[in-house]
Amino acid sequence: MFSFFKKDPARKLEKEYEKILLEARDVQRSGDIKGYARLMAKSEEILKEIESIRNKS
Repeated sequence: MFSFFKKDPARKLEKEYEKILLEARDVQRSGDIKGYARLMAKSEEILKEIESIRNKS
């Protein structure tokens, strides 16, 4: 009945994913390749979580 009040758990993860990608871009531009790799690995983990949540729905 009030399903529109429920928050989408994947939505929060999507915002975090976008934030990390932007941060990774800035780190890469500054020349920190190891930092970039670390952030990209973290973003891939978040993307997997988002996909698993979407597949459950």
